[in-house]
Amino acid sequence: MRGKFITVEGIEGVGKSTIVPFVQETLESEGQKVHVTREPGGTELAEAVRGLLLSEWKETILPQTELLLMFASRAQHVATVIEPNLKAGTYVVCERFSDASMAYQGGGRGIDDTFIESLAQLTHRETSPDLTLYLDLDVDESSVRTQSRSKDRIEQEDLEFFQRVRDAYRSLAKKHRRIVTIDASRSLPEVERAIASALEDLNR
Repeated sequence: MRGKFITVEGIEGVGKSTIVPFVQETLESEGQKVHVTREPGGTELAEAVRGLLLSEWKETILPQTELLLMFASRAQHVATVIEPNLKAGTYVVCERFSDASMAYQGGGRGIDDTFIESLAQLTHRETSPDLTLYLDLDVDESSVRTQSRSKDRIEQEDLEFFQRVRDAYRSLAKKHRRIVTIDASRSLPEVERAIASALEDLNR
């Protein structure tokens, strides 16, 4: 049987790095084999592209350049990691996927959604999440949670940028039934219970 593809999305500070291990542990406790990965990244080449994307440069990185690098990384990731694992019956849990491009480069940078969708069709036509856990958080709270971190190039954007990203995520959640919105402002036990419920529904 083909494995299930689960993605975890949200703006900075929502707790993705905490939730991904919880998802892995929950699935493994149910006897599933799980591969955890991330975007941009997930392969040696894709991680190198991640370094290009998140580093600061003297020249301005155009929104189109940022988007194309994201999908170049994604094409490699899907072909060499995600699809082989899914075909082997392994559950794949990925921190960010194409919804992030719709939110960050679409909502945040203003690139037309249809162009992003065409790139998604080109790079992973047959690979789509079975479940997306969208961790939703107010941008002001996100800023408070991340203020002590060292930030990469994208994380240094202003609150208006992240508001556009959040709005795009919330719009996507209304369009796709696979996206389950989790209130990330709640306590961790409450967030974990909501996620456990979504995983249970997926495996029914």
